[in-house]
Amino acid sequence: MAAQGFDVIVIGAGPGGYVAAIRASQLGLKVAIIERENLGGICLNWGCIPTKAMLRAAEVYHLMHRAKEFGLSATGVSYDLPAVVARSRGVAKQLSGGIGHLMKKHKVTVFMGVATLPAKGMVEVKTDKATETLTAKSIILATGARARELPGLEADGDLVWSYRHALVASRMPKKLLVIGSGAIGIEFASFFNTLGSDTTVVEVMDRILPVEDAEIAAFAKKSFIKQGMKILEKASVKKLDRKPGQGVTAHVEIGGKIETHDFDTVISAVGIVGNVENLGLEALGVKIDRTHVVTDEFCRTGVDGLYAIGDIAGAPWLAHKASHEGVMVAELIAGKHPHPIKPNSIAGCTYCHPQIASVGYTETRAKEAGYDIKVGRFPFIGNGKAIALGEAEGMIKTIFDAKTGELLGAHMVGAEVTELIQGYVIGRTLETTEEDLMNTVFPHPTLSEMMHESVLDAYGRALHI
Repeated sequence: MAAQGFDVIVIGAGPGGYVAAIRASQLGLKVAIIERENLGGICLNWGCIPTKAMLRAAEVYHLMHRAKEFGLSATGVSYDLPAVVARSRGVAKQLSGGIGHLMKKHKVTVFMGVATLPAKGMVEVKTDKATETLTAKSIILATGARARELPGLEADGDLVWSYRHALVASRMPKKLLVIGSGAIGIEFASFFNTLGSDTTVVEVMDRILPVEDAEIAAFAKKSFIKQGMKILEKASVKKLDRKPGQGVTAHVEIGGKIETHDFDTVISAVGIVGNVENLGLEALGVKIDRTHVVTDEFCRTGVDGLYAIGDIAGAPWLAHKASHEGVMVAELIAGKHPHPIKPNSIAGCTYCHPQIASVGYTETRAKEAGYDIKVGRFPFIGNGKAIALGEAEGMIKTIFDAKTGELLGAHMVGAEVTELIQGYVIGRTLETTEEDLMNTVFPHPTLSEMMHESVLDAYGRALHI
């Protein structure tokens, strides 16, 4: 069979790949996309989206228990786990179908199958029916990543779950151990703890949420403990004794001693590894460092015409970073002159209860980078809308360069902060100074007013504390 020729071939249809394909098509290029499992990738089918659907169920359940505070009455409040899971899967299915529609609309040729790169500018796709050979001058790798598995802690779907097993939970854990306190671990800990699981989180670093600002992580930890979670920091799970039908005994090293704890379910969330195997990358001369493809700021791999975007290209492992890299690479291929993505201006969001969101430098990082800084803080308890919502627990923290007034970083914990953070993201993109933010009129009553107050506080001008 003769090879099919395209301008661009995208391998992987997650939030990086499918967006790259759409943008390349908009720019008049002939595009093919290859996906081995689900359109929309992990994010849409097994990650960002279905977890948010489940966390929303937990949030509503939590609010129902607080009905009396709002002058309402709700008795016999309970949940139906299979129905919670079914709604989450339905949301993912609806969106995955939408990606199929977008591919048709933008005339992107979709191949469902497994891709390999036998030679430069060539891709072989093994589908259910046959092996197709495709050629293109430009190829974009967007194969994503998968859960890291540590020896002895591998998921079995019964006693030890990966994020995938947790998303289709067949039972509500009574005693749950979550290994790892990054965004994935904390979101699952928050979901199951809210629905009544006795939850313990183990983190090997000296604090939970290690990429977040230390002050925000400490605030969140206090809140999680208040909700009944147990948090073990500077601790590592050395081994798991699995007793089918009974549970798991975890051997946890903490403070140089080994403790044993019994659980009925374990969720492993110890990071991710890039999907770089079995593609033929090494033979092409692609550099791989710790399971991630090495690229320059424009996602070029060093092999002519071959790009890598999203999780496979390394941190930050975020869907929105992948999408923007996809657009940038498509524009580069089409002969435009896009700006490189600045990792330090990409926000991170964690949808636990309370929510956490951040962009830019933490206070520690800003000091390490040699900045003379001004720091502002504003508590939710000083905001009218937060009190009216019954969400008076939280804080917004802003960090400025004392010399220039540049907004170096912003960090938040509390209700809806994942929606608020984009205000500061825009600020950083537009190279906003403290003066611009102070002169901006924020609407009242909104949670966003706290963003204004935090800036004012950095300069000793806060009005409501």
